Amino acid sequence: MYSSNPEHVQEYKNWAGIKGTPIQATNRQGEPETLMKPTFGENLQFFFTYQIGYMYLRYFMWNFSGRQNDVQGQGGILNGNWITGINFLDSIRLGDQSHLPPTLGENRGKNAYYMLPFILGLMGMFFQYQSGKKGKQDFSVVMLLFVMTGLAIVVYLNQDPLQPRERDYAYAGSFYAFAIWIGLGVLAVYDLFQRFSKATISAIAATVITLFAVPVLMASENWDDHDRSGRYTARDFGGDYLQTCAPNAIIFTNGDNDTFPLWYAQEVEGIRTDIRVCNLSYLQTDWYIEQMKKKYYDSDPLPIKFTDDQVVQGTRDIVYVLDQLKRPVNLNEALEFIRSDDPATKLQQADNAAFLPSKQLYYPVDKNAALASGTVDSKDDSLIVDKLDINLTGNYISKDEMIILDIINNNKWKRPIYFAVTVGRDKYLNLQDYFQAEGFAYRLVPIKTKAKEGQIGRVSSKLMYDNIINKFKWGNMNDPKVYLDENNMRMSMNVRNNFVRLADQLIIEGKTDSAIAVLDRCNELVPNKKVPYNYFNLLMAEAYYKAAQFDMHKMGKERTSMEVNMLPAAVKKGNDVVRQMVENNEREILYYLSLEPKFRESVADDMQRSFYLLQELGVITEQFGEKDLSKEINEKLNKMISVVQPERGNTVPKRP
Repeated sequence: MYSSNPEHVQEYKNWAGIKGTPIQATNRQGEPETLMKPTFGENLQFFFTYQIGYMYLRYFMWNFSGRQNDVQGQGGILNGNWITGINFLDSIRLGDQSHLPPTLGENRGKNAYYMLPFILGLMGMFFQYQSGKKGKQDFSVVMLLFVMTGLAIVVYLNQDPLQPRERDYAYAGSFYAFAIWIGLGVLAVYDLFQRFSKATISAIAATVITLFAVPVLMASENWDDHDRSGRYTARDFGGDYLQTCAPNAIIFTNGDNDTFPLWYAQEVEGIRTDIRVCNLSYLQTDWYIEQMKKKYYDSDPLPIKFTDDQVVQGTRDIVYVLDQLKRPVNLNEALEFIRSDDPATKLQQADNAAFLPSKQLYYPVDKNAALASGTVDSKDDSLIVDKLDINLTGNYISKDEMIILDIINNNKWKRPIYFAVTVGRDKYLNLQDYFQAEGFAYRLVPIKTKAKEGQIGRVSSKLMYDNIINKFKWGNMNDPKVYLDENNMRMSMNVRNNFVRLADQLIIEGKTDSAIAVLDRCNELVPNKKVPYNYFNLLMAEAYYKAAQFDMHKMGKERTSMEVNMLPAAVKKGNDVVRQMVENNEREILYYLSLEPKFRESVADDMQRSFYLLQELGVITEQFGEKDLSKEINEKLNKMISVVQPERGNTVPKRP
């Protein structure tokens, strides 16, 4: 164990049950403190339970026993585990798997091999070892390959918890080695049959049985979640990110997954070659910064003032942020301070590292430049602020963040600057109050909009509507035959969020017909059957009700005074979404409640989330006059809460 990340520390404790031994240490402020140092035994427990058990053997059994689903697991019983397909065995480790609700059980990534490949591999392993001296020698070679590409890599990687993705690919060599033993397992079966029947019959029987027991079974189980035919989401979404942007824009992306599709769209499809795609993961390297200062396709060089020598590896990799001045500093002055080679601008106690003397920066806004470039529409000129306030909260900024600030400072609103929706908030540099949603990216604008209900920035309904309804392509994501893996499912959350945000803004502007059309299109693209309804559909139902309420007010009527058959169509659409969400969450809660107590704690957060959604659905339907539906929801909710209360000391589930 080595990571000091607070989230990792908590996971270390969860996996290894750490109590530790107290030691005295000095913190970064030079103050003494007492820390609990994990013991050698606790380190070993983490090694065996997490690094070997969860991060190797789990992947091994995925390949030779079965896989629960394609959702990344973090140690719970619902996602990412290995299974056998034999319920009484799986229920020992994961709880009853025979009554999973559709939202959990109907996953194409669920593959059950009934341990047959694993058993055949063990038979091949023993057969090879027992095949005389030559067999033992060959066994040693395969075993060495198996260990060195499996357990040895576990030791080498020393993975910390909460990995950003599943790491099964790291051990592919080990699985190939075991596949050799599976092949030899056919000979083991043949050898077994030969003891009771003729060689020809034994050969045929061994071939047929092992053929159907392993490769045919695995092909039938794996086909649906390995079939990518008809799925063009990566290609089309890459183009959509580019189509979001105004001409000659700069778009910051997070990493490989949200960058390579954009590069493909530009390089192969020739889509929007005027846009500069800037990968923030690569922007931490000197060679990539140098590339960004060159013209590519139809995109001009990025306005980076730092010279190659000033960003060479090992120089300004991080810039410490100190709050010495206790006042805001002009961004241009701050960057000149970082660029300076004057020893007074360096921290001698940190190997002469660069630093900023203030955590508060500001960037003066040239209003005329912002209007001239189209960054701000002329109708919004009164909303333009005098300066962008940049409040740095951490103790340092990384090289890519330093370059982002340099680009903003030197750009002077000449080129549109965007952050892809997939960029993490830790890379926003606290500029999110100046974001404008236009599709799959946020545009940096000199208009301040405080976050509301977790949604950052403002919405340009005109641009976003044109992008989402007219320009974007969706890669067949709503085709029932097309398989959406976890990455695509996660992306669908951004899709729903964008549609709902746009609909809300259109309702505010009184364009309810357009808002309803947007919500309908969202439901068409991301239906419950493809991606089970989640929190964003709660907002969708609310948006339908808001649109209907707006239309009723225009007619001078109230919900209570209207017959059901006279209500706007949006009411029924909202009710349909609510009923589907109620069904989904009710089934999930009933499943959680059916689990044995020893498994209940593992799903406590999931159950609380489902309870919260039901509570909110009851509140929303009541708020918008759907009294009967609200009563129905609350009756179901209270019935399930009555089961939970005795177990939790009458504690009603609260918002997670």
